[in-house]
Amino acid sequence: MIDKVSQLRSVLRDFPRSMKFCFAYGSGVLKQKSDPSNNMLDLIFVVSNPYNWHAENMIKNRHHYAQPLKFFGHKAVARVQESWGAGIYYNTLVTTAEGRNIKYGVVSEVSLVEDLLDWNKLYLAGRLHKPVEVIQEPEKSSPIRTALIQNLHSAVHVALLLLPEHFTEEQFFMTIAGLSYHGDFRMIIGEDKNKISNIVKPQMKNFRELYAPILKNFDPFIDFPLGSNGENTCRQDVSPVTKVHHFNQLPKTPQMMLVKNWSAGPRSQDTEDCLRAIANDPDSDELLSLCLRKIVMHSSLTQSLKGIVTAGLGKSVRYSGKKLSKMISSLKNKKLLPPSDFRLKTSNVQKMAQEKAPLKLSNGDKTSEKQV
Repeated sequence: MIDKVSQLRSVLRDFPRSMKFCFAYGSGVLKQKSDPSNNMLDLIFVVSNPYNWHAENMIKNRHHYAQPLKFFGHKAVARVQESWGAGIYYNTLVTTAEGRNIKYGVVSEVSLVEDLLDWNKLYLAGRLHKPVEVIQEPEKSSPIRTALIQNLHSAVHVALLLLPEHFTEEQFFMTIAGLSYHGDFRMIIGEDKNKISNIVKPQMKNFRELYAPILKNFDPFIDFPLGSNGENTCRQDVSPVTKVHHFNQLPKTPQMMLVKNWSAGPRSQDTEDCLRAIANDPDSDELLSLCLRKIVMHSSLTQSLKGIVTAGLGKSVRYSGKKLSKMISSLKNKKLLPPSDFRLKTSNVQKMAQEKAPLKLSNGDKTSEKQV
């Protein structure tokens, strides 16, 4: 029997080989509360040079591209990819030789690493907060490896700042999974209204495996008993000292937004003083949540507008129709999302361990470890 990763790798045969990293995500490949067999397969191709990659791909798969960009050629495609939205160029509703419907996004290695480290878009960084199926691993010396691990550390720091002193394992993973959805205008119209719950609940085991090595670094200030049903109560220290530590570990973009907003007007202070003051503010979770929402809103809106151009009008209408159908179906289920902003009050902690634990990147049969 051919395993899932081998099947996914077979899809790559039709594309240029010069990829640095490739993964599949979403309900088409990972278990969610929907039938994956009927869902489109979502892929991300990370390439070093978008111009060269699109030039080769337009020779192999010119029919994947929509007009008018297909007419203008690979240089126009690469410029649109790099200049608009979240730095990704999507070709959607593509049928493979095996008859599988796929959507694939192309992103440069530089753009991906920047988003993973800085959360300047919180787009692919958000996708990679959740379990994905790695089809092609990055090389051992690739900066992508370090950035992937740092992205997970950042997600934990943010989740702890948004959560109260006591919370369940399921709430923890729901908070992380929701970071890149709250603020996404597509969650208002065109997306399954139970999306976050549908992602987390069937994949608790995958979330545990992904975050277990990361959480080892947080032992000094969090009691996190892993349970089989996700209902075990976790407890974190929410003292201002520890909150200062978490704020200092935030990715560059949300951290700079917090400082800029806080120091506006007569409260002008340096970064360290600002973060200390924010950590002592009882509404610090709301301030952080607002910054994340702004990042997500901008990247999701501009990327979606770009999608109308890159997919063409016909495919855009068909793709939007599928999304609206999902939304209507979810509304009929009468299931509510977790709190819309996860701004759960926080309050007391200690000092964080300096050592870094390895993260295992699964690609089916092999795993690799990288220290951060």
